[in-house]
Amino acid sequence: MSGQCLKCGAQLAPPFRFCPACGAVMPFETQEQASPGEIEKAPIQGAFSGLLFGALAVPILVVVGTMLCLTGLGAFLGVPMIIAAILAPLVGPLIGFGALRGRCPWCGTQVSSVLNNKAFYCHACSKRVAIQNRRFVRVE
Repeated sequence: MSGQCLKCGAQLAPPFRFCPACGAVMPFETQEQASPGEIEKAPIQGAFSGLLFGALAVPILVVVGTMLCLTGLGAFLGVPMIIAAILAPLVGPLIGFGALRGRCPWCGTQVSSVLNNKAFYCHACSKRVAIQNRRFVRVE
């Protein structure tokens, strides 16, 4: 937008909207802003169902582990239960709670997907697979 004032001809720098010499309003060039594309959802939305399992298991394992630590079985059962309570929020997503497993309708390869996703691409044949009524179907 650097240039000259249309009224008095003074040189202007980019941040000016008014001419510093005569005070005339400078027309500014409007650039067409790129509209943001459609927001894509995260591919692993349902992974938090495993985290929910872990969050529910933590208090139970901590209480039972602590009770066992107060008895003579603490070293053998109580401590491993407390360690399991620490790891429980991580185990749920790792073992795939909330994942739908089955065969790709295109190539027959064993695939799995998170329930909240409506569609995904098969890792073997790279074709689109949709989830309808908890079953994998072809997307043409």
